[in-house]
Amino acid sequence: MASVLAAWSTWHIVLLVAVILLLFGGSKLPELARGLARGLRIFRDEMHGVKSNIDAAKSDIETPDKSPLPPAEPTQTKDDDAPKA
Repeated sequence: MASVLAAWSTWHIVLLVAVILLLFGGSKLPELARGLARGLRIFRDEMHGVKSNIDAAKSDIETPDKSPLPPAEPTQTKDDDAPKA
């Protein structure tokens, strides 16, 4: 994306701004800018919310259970029940 913007000269940008002014008029530009800023703010807030949810899920997965399992009891086999000679 940066290489595409770097290829634009000053005249390209001036022409683009002039076309936008002709299409929307000077009175509509502040309104459009406010709407764009509001949309970007909402998007950024949602992205932070998603990131915090992902981080919380990661910490739940990575955090081991604080209570260790009790030691396993030895199991008896048939040989253990047989009388010893």
